[in-house]
Amino acid sequence: MSEAYFPVGPGLGLEENFLSLDDILMSQEKLPGRAESSLPRLACALGQGAGTGDSVPEGSKLEIPLWLAKGLHDSKRRIISVELPKIYKEAWRTVFSADANVVDLHKMGPYYYGFGSQLLNFDNPENPEIAQTILQATSVLPVSNSAYLLQTFISRFRRIMDSSQNAYNEDTSALVARLDELERALFRAGQKGLNDFQCWEKGQASQITASSLVQNYGKRKFTDIDG
Repeated sequence: MSEAYFPVGPGLGLEENFLSLDDILMSQEKLPGRAESSLPRLACALGQGAGTGDSVPEGSKLEIPLWLAKGLHDSKRRIISVELPKIYKEAWRTVFSADANVVDLHKMGPYYYGFGSQLLNFDNPENPEIAQTILQATSVLPVSNSAYLLQTFISRFRRIMDSSQNAYNEDTSALVARLDELERALFRAGQKGLNDFQCWEKGQASQITASSLVQNYGKRKFTDIDG
């Protein structure tokens, strides 16, 4: 039976994949910011007024969804400025560099890695430091950022995979409670690999058969010999 929905992975890097439910949810995360100029008819959308025609005065502090902040941000026209969420500031970067495993990433931000990489879209003097904390691999960001590799992720990766490989037929809710959504997906992948291996050891795995492509190739070869 075919599935009604085939999960689409997140875009990661600087661009979201809007076919991905994870990216859609991530784009709703709020950023602290400030209106650098008056924003007509946006007060209601930004929670600054009751009427749809109200404007946001210049200098107002804002909580802006990521998708809207990216749309309004323009380095030439100062429409809004965006501040770093506290988990990406220097104090928390120090915690991550000391011991990333102690942090409850899901509580601080369920899309820590993806949301952090989106912050690099904004002109922030701390971008290099953020990039060093949430460094993305070549397959995630453009080639110009190929040196980026998840330092925080690397610090937590071994423990995540060890946990996923040593929890067979157990309640894993406590193990995944502190993980961000990307880490949870990796934990599930590790669990699936463990379960598949256990099934194979017990002889419960599906029998391996030759693909139809190989079978058809063999039939054609024998036909050529008979001819």
